[in-house]
Amino acid sequence: MPEIAAGFEAGVERFRREAFPPRAELFRRLATTHTPNALFIGCSDARVVPELITQREPGELFVIRTAGNLVPAYGQGADGIAASIEYAVNALGVADIVVCGHSACGAMTALASGTDMSSLPATADWLRHADSSQALLDAFQQGEERIAALIRFNVATQLTHLRTHPSVARALARDALTLHGWVYDIGSGRVEALDTAAGAPARQAA
Repeated sequence: MPEIAAGFEAGVERFRREAFPPRAELFRRLATTHTPNALFIGCSDARVVPELITQREPGELFVIRTAGNLVPAYGQGADGIAASIEYAVNALGVADIVVCGHSACGAMTALASGTDMSSLPATADWLRHADSSQALLDAFQQGEERIAALIRFNVATQLTHLRTHPSVARALARDALTLHGWVYDIGSGRVEALDTAAGAPARQAA
């Protein structure tokens, strides 16, 4: 049997010794039951941990993480993100979907500052899913204000993309699903809820 990668072995052992026993009954139940109540779409950034931010237990969130928390608009052909969204809505019946952007996002910083992406062609191609967000930046100067604006515009854009997915559109039409746009500030731990229609700040969730 292949060994666990160096550096993770101690963590796995600590999980089995300290974290698992108090939740043993929960994990026994989860072994045969999978009923998350929300889909959380966040960034792949290692500093953004959905279960930690929302203080959810294992089994409560269905999670998709992509660079820049991007959600491609629905299209034909194999697409792991589309499949995960469809499964969450149609098979698992989640009642809420959160699209969560965050401060200091590398993807949004690169786009807002016009970073040369020639050495990262796959990343550059992926970031095209934020093109319409970037088009809204004309009124903003360079710098932190521009990056913060793009992070918010991007959450709104990805919610628009999300609505193009047939499973989401059908669930919204029958009022079985609610969409949420969040921006998480890494330094303060605050979560800002956005107006899901306009992408504008609405209130702070925490």
